[in-house]
Amino acid sequence: MNPVFEPILADPTVIRDEQTGYFYAYGTEDNWGDGKGNRLMPILRSEDLIHWTEVDNVFKDKPNWKDRGGLWAPDINKINDQYILYYSYSLWGDPDPGIGLAVSANAGGPFVDKGKLFVSSEVEVPNSIDPSLFEEGDDKFLFWGSFGEGVSQGIHGIPLTSDGTGVHDLQEKFKVAAGDWEAAMIHKRDGYYYLFGSKGSCCEGANSKYHVLVARSKSLKGPYLDRSGKDINTRGAGTLVLKGSDKIVGPGHHSKIIKDDEGTDWLLYHAIEKSNGKVSGGASRRMLMLDKVVWTEGWPVIGTGEPSQSLDDSPVFKKMKYDN
Repeated sequence: MNPVFEPILADPTVIRDEQTGYFYAYGTEDNWGDGKGNRLMPILRSEDLIHWTEVDNVFKDKPNWKDRGGLWAPDINKINDQYILYYSYSLWGDPDPGIGLAVSANAGGPFVDKGKLFVSSEVEVPNSIDPSLFEEGDDKFLFWGSFGEGVSQGIHGIPLTSDGTGVHDLQEKFKVAAGDWEAAMIHKRDGYYYLFGSKGSCCEGANSKYHVLVARSKSLKGPYLDRSGKDINTRGAGTLVLKGSDKIVGPGHHSKIIKDDEGTDWLLYHAIEKSNGKVSGGASRRMLMLDKVVWTEGWPVIGTGEPSQSLDDSPVFKKMKYDN
């Protein structure tokens, strides 16, 4: 039954520790209104994607490669036996936000900051936030980008070094979606690359308009077309996957798709209860939600197209020996 965690785990990213079987989820820096101040990217742990416990924060102190900003929209991955977490460092209206990375030997931390990959001015993409890694064989690509009206705005991809900690050449970037998209994630299935992303306002409490759309391509670099055949490099394109309801609003900025041991796909995302839109400190109460993804005629479908609010089947995972 949604939500699977509250009050807040915004912009969730999730990974499974293959040794212990635990899932770890990470979210945007937020003040939960409980007197503990800002959590610098909180870390949760779960055995089943349903029952979550807070275990730590990614950072004790903010990285120093920017003078100020919030730590937003992390993306967790395991590369060469270490956990690499990409993150955004930005303010609302920040003229030069950027993307950094932190590493750890363990999914639960502690993480050590390794500094920036790039800032917006260096890569010439305004509002460079919302990183998401896509791996294919030995090749690694970072996708990122957020809202904006400029011609160079939108979702971009760029090749990374084999260890995922650097960029070969900032000029190798390529654009895959217009500037009305953000929080992009690439998922490959049956010969297609699917680009999922969010549009609308993420963080206006009960008035949030976030919603999830998708397009697909036979090539990683695009063009990505929606179900009607429209290229999402044109504004206004995209096939709707998930939107708000009369009770739950602003669903979006989801994890990568997680496949359970029976082959069922699941998606974690945040959404806001309309009747309880903000915590006492003023932050949008972006709860953690979980829903099943079903594929119909080559396109993803989530239930009725709105966040589920009734008892549903649970993901199925084999029990493993857990470490404390």
